[in-house]
Parts: sequence; C-alpha cells; structure tokens
Amino acid sequence: MKKSQIYTKTGDKGSTSLIGGTRVPKHHLRLEAYGTVDELNAQIGLIKAWQNDEHTTTVLNKIQEQLFTIGAYLATDDSISDLRTKLNCDEKDIEVLESEMDQLESTLPPLKNFILPGGHPASAQCHIARTVCRRAERRVNQMATQTEVATWVIRYLNRLSDYFFVLSRYLSKYFDNNEIPWKPEL
Repeated sequence: MKKSQIYTKTGDKGSTSLIGGTRVPKHHLRLEAYGTVDELNAQIGLIKAWQNDEHTTTVLNKIQEQLFTIGAYLATDDSISDLRTKLNCDEKDIEVLESEMDQLESTLPPLKNFILPGGHPASAQCHIARTVCRRAERRVNQMATQTEVATWVIRYLNRLSDYFFVLSRYLSKYFDNNEIPWKPEL
C-alpha cells in the first residue's frame, strides 16, 4: 500500500492550488468561501456527536455530503476544469431541507420570542452551525462578485442556516431541555 502524502509543502509560502491547478493566495475569497463551508461541516460533526435520533443523523450525513459537493464546486477553477459542471444540487435537495423544517416545526410549540443560544449542548451546537452557515453564505456571495457561482449554492446555504435554527429547537425538545427565550428589558 502506497503511503498517503498528507503534507506536500507546496503551501508553505502562503499559496495553494484550486482544483484545476491554479495557484492562489491562502487568503483568496474562494478559499474563504470553501474553507468556511468546511468549518461548517466540522461543526455538524459535533452535533452528530450527541446521541440524536436516527433520522436526524441520516439527514445530517446527507447535509455533510452536500457540503463536500459545495466545497469542491467552490474550489474548482472552471476556466481549467469542467468538474463544476458535474457537481450539482437538485431542487429536491433544497426541498428536502424545507420538508425537514416543516416536519420538525410541526412537533414544536409556536415561536413567540427570539431564542437565546444555549440549553442542551446539541442545541447550542446547532446555533453555532447556523451562524457559521450564515458566514459561509456571506463568503460565497462575496465570491460571486468576482466569479460565477451557481444560484443553487447560495440557496442551499440560505435554507441550511434556517434548518439549523429549527433543528436547535427540535433538539431542545428531544433532549427535554427548555428553550431560553429572549426577554428584552424595554
């Protein structure tokens, strides 16, 4: 078996290669975009570290797979590689998120206040994933000002952040932990 070469030393001077071979600085907008998507994927791993119901774990696995697709899409220099044309998200992937939110919300009391992040650690982790997802969406939108980005990427990330908010509420209930309502002193 051939040894995997994890370290290549090619990034030691502050640049890296996109899929297709184009070298860019490590602070490039494209790296900020797919790096934040990667960070989000790691945050989802922490949600899964809690003993969730099997359906939630299955949905989170599918989301992680879709985020790898998005990361590869964002990392591809389409002027050199045609990989972007092979990476896609069907409308059904976005509809799955919407359907999941509808199903989860049907089990929850109506939202009457803003909710403070916290409560059960899994629920709090969903709020972290939600905010990282929003940052990923901002980075991708920023990237889209300089290079073409398919609308499905932005739409998926937008829906996904909403999903994490609803999942946080669901997991609070699942783990029998009260939500913390925001009660402003106005």
